[in-house]
Amino acid sequence: MYTLIIGNKNLSSWSMRPWLALRAAGIAFTEQKLAFNTEAFARGVGEVSPAGLVPVLLDDEFAIWDSLAICEYLADRHPEAGLWPAQPQARARARSLAAQMHSGFAALRQAMPLNVAARLPAAEFSDAVRQDISRILDLWQDARAQFGQGGPFLFGAFTIADAFYAPVVSRFTTYGVSVTGDARAYMDAVLAHPAMQEWIRDSQAEAAA
Repeated sequence: MYTLIIGNKNLSSWSMRPWLALRAAGIAFTEQKLAFNTEAFARGVGEVSPAGLVPVLLDDEFAIWDSLAICEYLADRHPEAGLWPAQPQARARARSLAAQMHSGFAALRQAMPLNVAARLPAAEFSDAVRQDISRILDLWQDARAQFGQGGPFLFGAFTIADAFYAPVVSRFTTYGVSVTGDARAYMDAVLAHPAMQEWIRDSQAEAAA
């Protein structure tokens, strides 16, 4: 039985990714939430991860940390779940997109921290942020055009790539980024996914507490 240790749902984009992958794939797990900036967080994460960060996946007593490593582990353990696309080129592109999100877009991350429950006035973004937004929209459009014929997500069905860009969808919603056309349709599909809806509800309840 898996246990996924996460931070605040309203604030932790890193936690959102493997949580969505697990829930969307129907893989059973227990959620353990540790609130940021508490003694319980430092103590709980420190017991299982040398990185001292969330998320952490426990497979019985074996710990995997880092959101991409967790998702790769789950894809290896559950090939039937389709966490990566089956077709080799689509799978390679999905991995490329996830890795790019994992390590890139620093300007966007800094200017638009995750706040799922909030709706904040549209800001005047820097050139670096606008470039990140434009690049992400291009990535979405290219993936949908080349590989998205089988459904509403980047590679048709929901995959790890979508789990990695779901926090961006949330950020665009929170900060009022204007998105139209196919990219808007993709965002709507992500926001309507049952797993994403559950995360949003939990984030709203958390923010209101």
